[in-house]
Amino acid sequence: MSDTLEVGKKLVELCRQGKIMEAVETLYSPDIVSIEAVSSPSMPARMEGIAAIKGKSTWWEENHEVHSAEAEGPFPHGDRFIVRFKYDVTAKAGPMAGKRILLDEAALYTVKDGKVVHEEFFYNM
Repeated sequence: MSDTLEVGKKLVELCRQGKIMEAVETLYSPDIVSIEAVSSPSMPARMEGIAAIKGKSTWWEENHEVHSAEAEGPFPHGDRFIVRFKYDVTAKAGPMAGKRILLDEAALYTVKDGKVVHEEFFYNM
């Protein structure tokens, strides 16, 4: 089994268990680059480095009540794989505070030397 598929399976398994931070700590490169589809006043679209990604993950966990979460995949292709995520959340802060939101997004991950080095998220706001 390729590193890409193995990393993808581990990432999906951890996400299904709600262990996002564990996925970041164990599967991501220290030099990870993360790109969201849009930026916000509290978060730039492009972030670099494991500390920034841990901060983004902590922010997400602290600012959303998760009612349900799904992860489908991985769908591998060479050194990359895609995962589809579906979330049912209520925002705790910001302009959407108190509102229940259904999120549907795809994420494209690139793997090098057994670690995720690049992630890019695709969604419609």
